[in-house]
Amino acid sequence: MFKRRPREQPLALFYAGDVHGSRVCWKKFVNAAAHYPAQALVMGGDLTGKALIPIVKEADGTYRAEVIGEVREARTAEELDQIQRAISTNGMYWLMADPGEAELLREDAARRERAFEKALLDELRLWVEFADERLAGTGTVAYVIPGNDDPWTVDAILAAGTSVDACDEAVRAVGPHEMVSFGYANRTPWKTPRELDEDEIYSRLKALTDQLERPERAIFNIHVPPFDSSLDTAFEVDEELRYVTKGGRPHEVPTGSRAVRQIIEEVQPLLSLHGHIHESKGVTRIGRTVAINPGSDYGSGHLDGCLIHLEPERVVNQYLVSG
Repeated sequence: MFKRRPREQPLALFYAGDVHGSRVCWKKFVNAAAHYPAQALVMGGDLTGKALIPIVKEADGTYRAEVIGEVREARTAEELDQIQRAISTNGMYWLMADPGEAELLREDAARRERAFEKALLDELRLWVEFADERLAGTGTVAYVIPGNDDPWTVDAILAAGTSVDACDEAVRAVGPHEMVSFGYANRTPWKTPRELDEDEIYSRLKALTDQLERPERAIFNIHVPPFDSSLDTAFEVDEELRYVTKGGRPHEVPTGSRAVRQIIEEVQPLLSLHGHIHESKGVTRIGRTVAINPGSDYGSGHLDGCLIHLEPERVVNQYLVSG
């Protein structure tokens, strides 16, 4: 009598992207490994925040800061902690300053930029240390790439992690799958640090996918979604960064990468993971490929992500989650 061979358990993978400096979202991402549980964590770019908020200590000992247009005051350590948490939760960085330093930051753009970058890098180091501590000994790796908004200085900090794998423009083995990661975007009106022309995106992705031994099992972790996929719909803006309206309403257009769509159609990986366009949460198919953008709501402190179970030859299921 022959015994049936036990079926291999699906690989559980948790994907999130576009946390834009939100400390609480990063912690939720790392803790997802134990919460769901997940054997692999994938972060798809746009890690860093976009603003530095001075918390000014006045002569009377009161702390003041303007947080999203609201002036907030603190007179106790608890109230100060609440202001700092509000800033961090919303994907921004805080800096303790006296009135003189705050004035210098307002007047001197170069000084402000240096302070912002220092705060950004100090925060990211804390994130990597947190991930290394929480994931140590678990066997779970956090595969992390920068996105188009992230400065080049973040790369070395990610590379220094032990449980964080800085895998941009590389192929990694994730269980029985190979994963291609790519953090660049096609050209945007904002002229962000990591943008490329479509032909360059295609050539770089082709160089990566040519390394795949089993492309039909592959996972793509590509920051920008494929063009006209329903995962890339955003409001159109003009060269002055103003919304384009039609019929009195903002005009929605596909904004993803044609090169990314082409490489998905050619390679037909098992799974393709994307971010970049926060408002285009969804799951779709491009041929046999399951393509996912879980969206982003980092400003509220909620982490939007997707828990995916994979067998070697198929996506068993996927769950868009937020919390």
